[in-house]
Amino acid sequence: MEKLIWETAEEIDMKLAGRIRGIRKRRSISQKKLSEMSGVSYGSIKRFETTGQISLLSLTKLAIALNEVDEIRNLFTDVPYRSIQEVINEGK
Repeated sequence: MEKLIWETAEEIDMKLAGRIRGIRKRRSISQKKLSEMSGVSYGSIKRFETTGQISLLSLTKLAIALNEVDEIRNLFTDVPYRSIQEVINEGK
């Protein structure tokens, strides 16, 4: 049975941005300092926290800088098969 998704992609992205912002603020790291730590431009960090928009590469750099890279690594680990057809398709 398919799982119903009640959030838009934009809403999910904004929640993710809020989580990153929360981690940054709890650790007393300014956007400028996070930019220096990660190599992601200050403008990109500001835009991400405001709009939720960021490249996957930049998101990964932020996670590394915040020592939260396992969160990225675990996004799609060991996703169980949903059907026998998926098992068959993987072997093709």
